[in-house]
Amino acid sequence: MSDPSFPPGFVSLVSAGPGDPDLLTLKAARRLSQADVVLFDDLASGPVLDHAGPQADLIAVGKRAGRPSAKQDAVNALIVQHAQAGRRVVRLKSGDSGIFGRLEEELVALTAAGIPWEIVPGVTSASAAAAAMGMPLTRRLTARRVQFVTGADITGQLPGDINWAALADPLTTTVVFMGQRSFPRWRRG
Repeated sequence: MSDPSFPPGFVSLVSAGPGDPDLLTLKAARRLSQADVVLFDDLASGPVLDHAGPQADLIAVGKRAGRPSAKQDAVNALIVQHAQAGRRVVRLKSGDSGIFGRLEEELVALTAAGIPWEIVPGVTSASAAAAAMGMPLTRRLTARRVQFVTGADITGQLPGDINWAALADPLTTTVVFMGQRSFPRWRRG
């Protein structure tokens, strides 16, 4: 049965969450099952791809720091090419695609090509990690806000313009994304 909200030539930018297929949203699972092609990140693969229908072509377009990876322009071109061919495209991204991903570059390419799209948000790794530890991200009276910061700029290095005073706010939960390579510099502050 055809879904009018996911027609041919349409791109659904689906957030896979932290990798646990049980944490996919219902809409994410539905879009995966309906897709003609799924272009997926390395971190959005494995059991999450089990939700893709048998008709779907699965294409790996992931990036990993320090490893040979698909270039963003090539990924953008693939998404556009498949949509222009009249396929229902899922661009499966890890975590929540709106948090420190390359979502904006893909949206710009789709918009420039006149291709209709939607964003399907997902569970962030920050929320999943806190839940796995049995902790909230905020606590009444001790953590009144949450800040998400990146541990890597476009070159993979610690951003040079970090506001260290804001990061040291004792009433804030700070979540560092992509901070493994820059962790020694974080410790020095």
